[in-house]
Amino acid sequence: MLVSGAVWLLLSHVAAHSLAQRNFSSMLEQQANRTMELSEWEQRWQQHRTGFHQLEVHKLADLGHSVVGVEISEMAIRQFFQENNLTYNEESVPSIPGAKLFQNTEKSISLYQCDLFSFSSSVAGQFGAIWDRGSLVAINPKDRDRYAALILSLMAADCRYLLDTFLYNPDLYEGPPFFVPDEQVLGLFGSSCTVELLQSEEALNDKWRNWGLDSMIENVHLITLKAPK
Repeated sequence: MLVSGAVWLLLSHVAAHSLAQRNFSSMLEQQANRTMELSEWEQRWQQHRTGFHQLEVHKLADLGHSVVGVEISEMAIRQFFQENNLTYNEESVPSIPGAKLFQNTEKSISLYQCDLFSFSSSVAGQFGAIWDRGSLVAINPKDRDRYAALILSLMAADCRYLLDTFLYNPDLYEGPPFFVPDEQVLGLFGSSCTVELLQSEEALNDKWRNWGLDSMIENVHLITLKAPK
């Protein structure tokens, strides 16, 4: 999710050692041509194949923030409001053909149903905070430069961008979620931002094991814009 001022935008040991010894460029090549169409993500909701879905919501709006989200699946958005017993309104978005805006009555939660790359600061302004729990790791690897450019354009000067990424052996699993090494995070954001690794831990569970993985490192990065020179 994205956050503007007080507005959030929400767009999730030996093996780890062996990963560190490998050439990250060659590892990235394993998934470089992996693509998913937007229709595939919508089908996942329709078929209840949503292992990335969280049962508990982040309580941002309850803390007084205005929350903005971008989601391709209209079903996912409607389910969110229904599951949380929230009355909502919907309207078209003139600046994005075919897009819809869903808002709760208090207008503290605004969810745009559209392609993420159709979204821009001209739609909802810039944000004071961005929480990326499963966005960068879900978009097609070839679109990462484009994604980073979009995120940077949405960041207000004091924005705090939390980014969640995964490290695993891409020889064993094709994604998504996709493999995103720390070196690439620095490559995408390091020229204009300070990148700090806040947390790194082994997140392997039965779901990852069933996918054939023997390690799944989850990293959380804090990304902030550098002061202009």
